[in-house]
Amino acid sequence: MDLAPKQSESENLSILKSTAEQRLKVFMQDVTGRALVMMESATQGQHGIAMDLVQEAFISLHKSYAEKSTTEWYPLFYTILNHKLQDWRRKEARRAQPFSFFKKINLDDDDIELNEIVDENTLNPFDFLDQAVTAEEIQDAIGQLPVRQQQAFMLRAWEGFDTHTTAEIMQCSEGSVKTHYHRAIQGLRTSLAHLNPYGGGSSE
Repeated sequence: MDLAPKQSESENLSILKSTAEQRLKVFMQDVTGRALVMMESATQGQHGIAMDLVQEAFISLHKSYAEKSTTEWYPLFYTILNHKLQDWRRKEARRAQPFSFFKKINLDDDDIELNEIVDENTLNPFDFLDQAVTAEEIQDAIGQLPVRQQQAFMLRAWEGFDTHTTAEIMQCSEGSVKTHYHRAIQGLRTSLAHLNPYGGGSSE
């Protein structure tokens, strides 16, 4: 006869909850910095708004997907964060245009896909420069891009997601991701060309 005390169901749930919270803490430490950079660029440097969006995404992730593996959390988190960002952008657009609720708001000014773009390999943000530049200079250059180009570049180049996963996160076609990413690289090369006297701007 087993005389060892049995763990109650509530104790088991408490352990599982504690484990999920510990994993979330480590996960947050890993992605918070990059997510904040992305949101600050997308909100034109509004640090408070960026913090709120990132925190809300973490809360939603833990609330709805605590049982998922840490690996699964990465695309889920950025999908949630993208939803939060788009909701915020829509509210800002309606605030700027009080009667915009009567029509659909197009938040993206570069959604036309370019045909026959070859999917470019994921770049390290520093790879297209022959000399080191500061993270602030790269962030400033990213902030000058349209928001969807920012997202495509940072999800692919900084987070390392492939085109398919990036498209799922951004809720657009893979062709759109290729277009946004291609234009982002061209825009960054142009913006940072003065820091790279040997590159001669775009390699296109």
